[in-house]
Amino acid sequence: QIHLAESGGGFVQEGDSLRLSCTASEGPFTNFDIGWFRQAPGKEREFVAAIRWSDSSTYYADSVKGRFTISRDRAKNTMYLQMNRLKPEDTAVYYCAARDSIIVSTTPDRYDYWGQGTQVTVSS
Repeated sequence: QIHLAESGGGFVQEGDSLRLSCTASEGPFTNFDIGWFRQAPGKEREFVAAIRWSDSSTYYADSVKGRFTISRDRAKNTMYLQMNRLKPEDTAVYYCAARDSIIVSTTPDRYDYWGQGTQVTVSS
């Protein structure tokens, strides 16, 4: 059983930056797809970004493309989400997730492992 733990959320002003981290209890994740999702109050969980662990191929939602960067550190079994130029509409609980597949998915239901989430609040 893989356990994921997010950290790095907080309360920031519009235009600020935050870096979220997601550390896994064990690896390696050679054939894994790792993703970030977010859920705002009253809304469905939505895809933010994903990375194929094996070759670091990255994928982004249109709403964050050019502002957010996903990356991973193999040695630390840790994934990061660098969020720049934050907007109030980025306010949500952010979750990292993992699935045993080299095919990247943007669908939450296809992920097997989830962290507990970390709150990001962006004030205007």
